[in-house]
Amino acid sequence: RIPATLLLILFHCSALWLYSLAGRLNLEANVLITINRPEGKILEPVGVFEALKQHGKYETGQLFLHSVFGYRGIVLFPWHARLYDRDVSPAAPDSVGHGSKEVKGKMHTYYQVLIDTRDCPHISQRSQTEAVTFLANHDDSRALYAIPGLDYVSHEDILPYNSTEQVPIQHELFERFLLFDPSRNPPFTARDTLRAWQEKNHPWLELSDVHRETTENIRVTVIPFYMGMREAQNSHVYWWRYCIRLENQGNEVVQLRERHWRIFSLSGTLETVRGRGVVGKEPVLSREQPAFQYSSHVSLQAPSGHMWGTFCFERTDGSHFDVRIPPFSLESNKYDKAPPTGYPL
Repeated sequence: RIPATLLLILFHCSALWLYSLAGRLNLEANVLITINRPEGKILEPVGVFEALKQHGKYETGQLFLHSVFGYRGIVLFPWHARLYDRDVSPAAPDSVGHGSKEVKGKMHTYYQVLIDTRDCPHISQRSQTEAVTFLANHDDSRALYAIPGLDYVSHEDILPYNSTEQVPIQHELFERFLLFDPSRNPPFTARDTLRAWQEKNHPWLELSDVHRETTENIRVTVIPFYMGMREAQNSHVYWWRYCIRLENQGNEVVQLRERHWRIFSLSGTLETVRGRGVVGKEPVLSREQPAFQYSSHVSLQAPSGHMWGTFCFERTDGSHFDVRIPPFSLESNKYDKAPPTGYPL
């Protein structure tokens, strides 16, 4: 059974096909794939695969396939984040089940990218395609302004390719942000509008810390973003967005059933939150569909705090197990900034 999310790249020079099967990418040498399918819906040639970059970073304008979710995208610009990986920094357990030793971060490259809107319907059940949200510039402190079709992608998730198309990605911001220049490699360069947008919204777009931990083959990655402060009822309310990716790195089929959060505020409060699933879903993670990504928001009446917790998963035999959510800090900016602006019209 071949899913409708299949994407295909033809290697003109070596007769190789690179294809994404339910988010897992495979290489088949000298094999031509024939599949019964609705006309023009399953297989779609998109370009020529390029070598992975083991060193350095991908440049603005680099086309890619996402190695986990299989969508087509293009790099807008890179971010340098500090990755706190508890899998490579073993620590003695403490009273809340997390390491008590300091986990030292290592610098890692992430990318702000545009997602091809043709692929959004196919990944909507596995990954939120509105991954960037701002506080809206009006009195309602809960109002959010969302930019659709943006994502943050780790360096190892990039599968680079090139294309002869001048507009290979369909997104309303593509031609506003990028200019086709066949003399360059990659042949898409940043317009002044992209540079201005990045500079103006830098505090709200930038990711600084990434936290990762694996429990029983389920890896949880958390990226927090500070969104700004709003005044409400004679007090200050500080807002953060956090993006979470769940990945099943084993062979067992599991389903997320519950979440359990602990939220500590610098004001001295400790809040406990329990609930079914996440964002109204209870995703199943399997070898065919190994990952799920979502984002949510949290507010504190203090400029800093931290969060940690667990996800409860269920196995096919009905047994349950808890997966640790790595603790992460909620830090506000040291000085106030004007509310972020939207993309250029």
